[in-house]
Amino acid sequence: MAEKSEIARCKQEFLEYVEIERGRSVKTVENYDRYLTRYFEHAGIEKPAEITDDSVREFRLWLNRQPARSGSVSRRTQNYYLIALRAFLKYLRKRSVKTLEPEKIELAKLGEREVEFIQDEELMRLLKAPKGGSLTALRDRAILETLFSTGLRVAELASLNRDINLNRDELSVRGKGDKLRVVFLSDDAKKSIAEYLKKRDDIDDSLFAQTGKPSNKDCSTRLTTRSIERIVKKHAIGAGITKKVTPHTVRHSFATDLLQNGADIRSVQALLGHASINTTQIYTHVTDKHLRDVHKKFHGKTRG
Repeated sequence: MAEKSEIARCKQEFLEYVEIERGRSVKTVENYDRYLTRYFEHAGIEKPAEITDDSVREFRLWLNRQPARSGSVSRRTQNYYLIALRAFLKYLRKRSVKTLEPEKIELAKLGEREVEFIQDEELMRLLKAPKGGSLTALRDRAILETLFSTGLRVAELASLNRDINLNRDELSVRGKGDKLRVVFLSDDAKKSIAEYLKKRDDIDDSLFAQTGKPSNKDCSTRLTTRSIERIVKKHAIGAGITKKVTPHTVRHSFATDLLQNGADIRSVQALLGHASINTTQIYTHVTDKHLRDVHKKFHGKTRG
């Protein structure tokens, strides 16, 4: 069995550090592994000292020219590679390993992110889209109401267990970076969850489980994030919404609803579980009613 190269050993130690000491998710660790491996293989890196400005610049140029589904690899995706490499270099510096300074890694400048959200009237149609009293309809209605009430990420929603206390308006969720935060359930969300759980006759721990598939009623299984995405898409189409709607779209709608109704951005940051206020600020340009009112009140008044 061939001995691991020095860079391979360093990468493995870094990935273990990221997972255990930094508390990152398995998915994040897998992504870091993929991004770093692609750079090391392309640049022929065998040891940390071989990571140079020139090799990184050449890799970025190569990456920019790689075909993707719609043109070349996006700048945002390119930045994911650079973020992983910068984190790896910071780890090496902590351990006094000679390599490129992490500050030499500059991310590509990105245009302002466009926030996808649906209008109030569309949102109401979406929430009412699951029809009837079947277990599937009750589950889907509870999913949609919970998404809008809490602003949860789809992975956070999928991880919820059925032992939540519906006598309380709040619940704790573990989000990105293994951080706990409190989110709140509206009366509509609590009612829809209660109706759904009352119909359940299995003993599965998951709050949102598959319906109709298991022949044994003790074999219900937790919905995956992909399944929840399909459920949201299905009901958006059923509600006559032509734009693409995902669980993240509902999360955006949750944030814009709070801001439009006067919530301060720091509170919205906490409710969304954003580590940085900069992430939350993507919402402000679509929710600033004050600027719209100023324009309407003062613009063009001197014209005849």
